[in-house]
Amino acid sequence: MRRRLWSAAGVLFLIVLWKGAALAVGEALLVPAPEAVFIKLAGLAGTPRFLSALLGTFLRLLAALAVSVPLGLAAGLAAGLSPSAERFLRPFFAVISATPVMSIILIAFLWFGAEKTPSFAAFLMIFPVVTANTLSGIHAIDPKLEELFAVYRMNFWEKARFLYFPSLTPFIAAGCRAALGLCWKVVVAAEVLVQPLAALGTGMQRAKAALDTTELFAWTAAAVLASALSECLFRVTPLGKDAGPLRSGRAASHGAAGDS
Repeated sequence: MRRRLWSAAGVLFLIVLWKGAALAVGEALLVPAPEAVFIKLAGLAGTPRFLSALLGTFLRLLAALAVSVPLGLAAGLAAGLSPSAERFLRPFFAVISATPVMSIILIAFLWFGAEKTPSFAAFLMIFPVVTANTLSGIHAIDPKLEELFAVYRMNFWEKARFLYFPSLTPFIAAGCRAALGLCWKVVVAAEVLVQPLAALGTGMQRAKAALDTTELFAWTAAAVLASALSECLFRVTPLGKDAGPLRSGRAASHGAAGDS
C-alpha cells in the first residue's frame, strides 16, 4: 500500500510541475495545461481514428516482441553455453550498440515500407536486451552447482529443469520487462518518422504539422498510459512477478555488446 502511495505522489508531483511550467510559459502552443491535454485525450479516446491507431501500434509491438524475445532467449542461451557462439554474436551487438536508432528506422523504411518498419526497428533494439539478460543469467549460475549436477550425472533436461530454469527466470523476467518498455518507445518513434496508416506516432506527427500542441501532448499521453498499462499487466503475470529492477534498454544493449 505504501509503495502505491509513493507512486501516486510521484505522479501528482509530475502533474504539478507540468502545471507550473504551463503557467510560467503562459503559451499553450509551447506548453499546454495538463487539464486541457486530458480533456483533448478524453475526446480522442472514443473516436475510430484513435482506436485504430492504438490497435495498430499495439499489433506492431506484439509482432516485435513475438520475434525478438524467443530469438533473444535462444541467442543468450547459446552464447552462455558456448564461448564460440558468444564470440560469433559480438560483432552483431557491437554494430547495434553503435548505430543510431534513427538510422535503423530510415534504412528499414527503404527495405520494408512504413507498415513493417516500426516492428523491425523494435526487434533490433529488443533482441540484444533479452540476449544480454539471458547471458547474465547463465553467467550468474554457481559453478559449484554445475559441478554437483555433473557428479550426480544429471542429464541435460534435468539440469535445465532444476538448475537453468530457476536461475534464469529472474533475469529473463527483467529482460522482458525492459524490452516491453523499450519496445513502446522505439515503435512509436518509428511511427512518427515513417507514418504508417494507423499509429499513435502518426497521430503525433499530424498534430505537430497542424501546430496543435495540445493534441500532440494528448497523443503522447496516450502512448505513455498504454506503455504503463502494459507494464502493469506484465507485472501480474507469473513471469512479471519475478522481474527485478528495471534495466534501461540502452544499458542492456551495451551490456550485451560488452559481455559478448
